[in-house]
Amino acid sequence: MSSTDINKNKKRAVVICPGRGTYNKEELGYLKRLHSDKTELVEVIDHYRAGQGQTAISELDDMDKYSMRLHTAGENASALIYACAAADYQSIDRDEYDIVAVTGNSMGWYIALAVAGALKPAAAIELINTMGSMMTDGVIGGQMIYPVINDDWQQQDDIKKQVLAWLDEVNQLPDAEVHISIELGGYLVFGGNKAGLAALEQKLPVVQDRYPMNLFNHAAFHTPLLQGTSEKAKSLLAKSLFDKPQVPLIDGEGQIWQPYGADLDALYDYTLGTQVVAPYNFSKAVEVAIKEYAPDKLIILGPGATLGGAVAQCLIRHQWLGMQTKADFISQQKQEPFILSMGLEEQRKLVLP
Repeated sequence: MSSTDINKNKKRAVVICPGRGTYNKEELGYLKRLHSDKTELVEVIDHYRAGQGQTAISELDDMDKYSMRLHTAGENASALIYACAAADYQSIDRDEYDIVAVTGNSMGWYIALAVAGALKPAAAIELINTMGSMMTDGVIGGQMIYPVINDDWQQQDDIKKQVLAWLDEVNQLPDAEVHISIELGGYLVFGGNKAGLAALEQKLPVVQDRYPMNLFNHAAFHTPLLQGTSEKAKSLLAKSLFDKPQVPLIDGEGQIWQPYGADLDALYDYTLGTQVVAPYNFSKAVEVAIKEYAPDKLIILGPGATLGGAVAQCLIRHQWLGMQTKADFISQQKQEPFILSMGLEEQRKLVLP
């Protein structure tokens, strides 16, 4: 049998890497529980962090109790999430799945670069840990999330239009600054300064008793407020950290970086420039993933499984596989799951050898 025939039997998969906020109380012990065999990956990360005077991720993961202050701090959360996600990526059954592209949400872009080979292990932890540690001396601004969908997970363009009008009004106020940070399926994530977020929160009607929701320990990522962070990152991180990706990468503008043909200067500038200070359109990345690569499955790396809903909302927006409502998606997942979240035990089993 030729290698082409073998490939035909494999399922085409696009892998999606998670962002900040996915290692929560339930995920404590994820590395030890599921990846005790990934010692090489963990040792590279812990060795780098020891040089920075930081707690080992193996130690953070192995703690008896989850600490919001400790585990959600950028310098710890980013390295922990990277380790869990990269270990999950290594665990995917390559006899079953042909990984045709990789993408990610927000910080998940750095993880995508790592798993796609654009950052070798030592370079990946240097970049991820450096970016995650940028807020050690104080978080710049904050983030807030708000839905623009109905209960059927269908996007409501009129609601979105109204929310954007309120956003413009807030930015007319003295000392207030707030921007779209992430387009996240049926949600908008805003990044701004304290005054801007507070003023926007006053305008947004409360939905589901929980939104608008401020995201704990999150800075105003993907907004102009992080211009200084971008400049600092470029002064600390060398272009030589980057390699040509071995798998196509879809970024937060829906642009595809092709293996071996990627312009590394441009990839560096996008990673430490554009996506730090401009909105991250995760919805666009998912749209490009399904329309350009027509995958059989979307595999979402752990830890956590919070990204599944946002991805499903993108599928519904484009009526992918005929899905038009939340009920359609749930039915599809029961019959023949299209999204496989490795943070969910039942779906994880379908990804492993």
